[in-house]
Amino acid sequence: MIGILSDTHDNLPMIERAVRLFNDAGCDLVIHAGDIVAPFAARALAGLRAPVKAVFGNCDGEIEGLVEALVSLGEIRKPPFLFEHGGLRFLLVHSSAGLAAFLAADAPDIVVSGHTHRPEVRRKGKTLIVNPGEACGWVNGRATVCLFDPTALTADILPL
Repeated sequence: MIGILSDTHDNLPMIERAVRLFNDAGCDLVIHAGDIVAPFAARALAGLRAPVKAVFGNCDGEIEGLVEALVSLGEIRKPPFLFEHGGLRFLLVHSSAGLAAFLAADAPDIVVSGHTHRPEVRRKGKTLIVNPGEACGWVNGRATVCLFDPTALTADILPL
């Protein structure tokens, strides 16, 4: 199982809920699609029993601090971040603007994005596109994350 979240925006109680949910689900990877915001919020992910792959979002200002906070947990990069896990190719971005070029060229199996604060799971050709919504719950009043099953290739949006 893979845990997916985005737009945590320093909301420590929600980050802690997400960590518990992902640990309880037995996630072997956690993906963060940006807007962690501050290093103290990134350090709240330390309770995860899985490595983290993350990208910077438009609200992530303290880049060096975020890198340092996540170095022992996994990695954070500028988007787009293309990686493989469990035989699947993932494309991790914060904003989905400009995705058409990636999907046309060499389509990944999974695209994970955030930024809109709206959960979405859809297919475009052979690619599954996932936006877990906002984990912070501050913009639309609903804190959500996603559990992705890499065997079944299904993604479920869950409330925190």
